[in-house]
Formats: sequence, structure tokens, C-alpha cells
Amino acid sequence: MAGEINEDVKAMSFEQALDALEKIVDDLERGDVPLDQSIKIYERGEALKAHCDRLLKAAEDKVEKIRLSRDGKPVGTEPLDAD
Repeated sequence: MAGEINEDVKAMSFEQALDALEKIVDDLERGDVPLDQSIKIYERGEALKAHCDRLLKAAEDKVEKIRLSRDGKPVGTEPLDAD
């Protein structure tokens, strides 16, 4: 059931997912949400967090550092964090 409810999360941009996650946090912090609804929105928050983590990881994988020659001209790229 939770998978069906959170299926739309996969189509969200990072910004949309983060906005939705912030709203969930605000709702839960207010403390006026019934328990059963709190559990549902918490589960949605988990799905949103996982989606944001995946999107951030994908972005990190794409980031590259520009290599410069001795005279300061770009000569290529390399991974930002060479492990």
C-alpha cells in the first residue's frame, strides 16, 4: 500500500521532493496530526528522503573537476573525488 501511495515520488524533481519533505516535517512537528495519518506521512517522508538521496548521489557522480595546465588553461576533467 505504501508503495502505491509513494509511486509519484519517483517522478519528482529534487526541489519538489524536498519541498514535500519539509511540509511533512512541519506537519509532524506541529503534533496535531492523528496517529494513523502520522504513520502514513512518515512513510511518505522516508520515500521522499530516499529519492532525494538518490538524486544527490547521481548529481555527485556527474560533478567533475576541471584540470588546468601549468599556464592555467583547461586541459580536461577528472572526478571531483577520486576514490
